[in-house]
Amino acid sequence: MNFSHEKQPGKNFTGIAIVIVLHVIVAWGIINGLGKRMITKMAEAVETKIIEEVKPPPPPETPPPPPPPEMKAPPPPFIPPVEVQVQQPPPVQNTIAVATTQKPASTELQRTPPAPPAPVQNAAPVRIPAVADFSTCAKPEWPKSSLRNEETGTVTLQFLIGVDGRVVDSKVLKSSGFRDLDKAAQVGIGKCRFKPTMVDGKPEQAWMQMQYVWSLE
Repeated sequence: MNFSHEKQPGKNFTGIAIVIVLHVIVAWGIINGLGKRMITKMAEAVETKIIEEVKPPPPPETPPPPPPPEMKAPPPPFIPPVEVQVQQPPPVQNTIAVATTQKPASTELQRTPPAPPAPVQNAAPVRIPAVADFSTCAKPEWPKSSLRNEETGTVTLQFLIGVDGRVVDSKVLKSSGFRDLDKAAQVGIGKCRFKPTMVDGKPEQAWMQMQYVWSLE
């Protein structure tokens, strides 16, 4: 069998003729201005309009409030002045109470003697008590028996301080409860020097009182 197809030359010429006719029509349209009209339509400028926003009219201005009325104070009432009648005292007349015919012994006026001056009160003397200077002595030593028994307490002593600052005499006013502690404090502090009692800036021999605390801390 022969599978080959025979070519039909008539159909090929028909297709070519249709293509040629279409090209002729397009060329004719270009020549007659169809293309110019299309370009003109495309080239027309687009007209734009800017619409301005219309602002509402401003509100009418509110008139300012009227000023408050001025308050004027009423005029003060008129008070007539009070007439005061002042009675003038009668003139003083020099009268002679007693008349005498005797001639005075002297024509000089007697003067009143001046009053005696008031007695001057002596001011109280300025007194500064004696003070111990512990830098001149050591602390009292613990008695061995008291330290061993852990004895503590406060003893009140009294010292007689001379004008040179030395202890003249001493005594125990209140015991600590232990005789050995009282004696040790009396002897130890008795070795210190003191600033004597001052009376009106002058040293004076006087008694002074002090306490000594025995504590194991």
